[in-house]
Amino acid sequence: MAIRIAAEPELTVEEFRAVLVASTLGERRPVDEPERLRRMLREADLIVTARDGERLVGVSRAVTDFSYCCYLSDLAVDVAYQRQGIGKMLVAETHRLAGVEDTTLVLTAAPAAEGYYGKIGMQPVASAWMVRRRR
Repeated sequence: MAIRIAAEPELTVEEFRAVLVASTLGERRPVDEPERLRRMLREADLIVTARDGERLVGVSRAVTDFSYCCYLSDLAVDVAYQRQGIGKMLVAETHRLAGVEDTTLVLTAAPAAEGYYGKIGMQPVASAWMVRRRR
């Protein structure tokens, strides 16, 4: 396996949608709303991809100020490629590009993925709060 991890700010909506669906994250993302997916990509500060040759097998999408905080909005790895360290590589590269020395990387885990993040060295935070979106 020669997985290539790289920043890819021009990722297409079609590829983004496909990897969301292939990873099961699509169950919790607006995959049937291409314009919304387009805005999600356009307004992200960092998009990091994992490719096996030309095939997109993983993506991370983050919002950051590159100075203090980096919110990892999406971490998706194609089910066929999971358990190979790709998610960990995507998180590490996203944090590196956001400024690992200065930024704290945070995310909200899907219930089914909660056990994963501790395994890759992330720490749980009990003091998070949110106001849910209306749709």
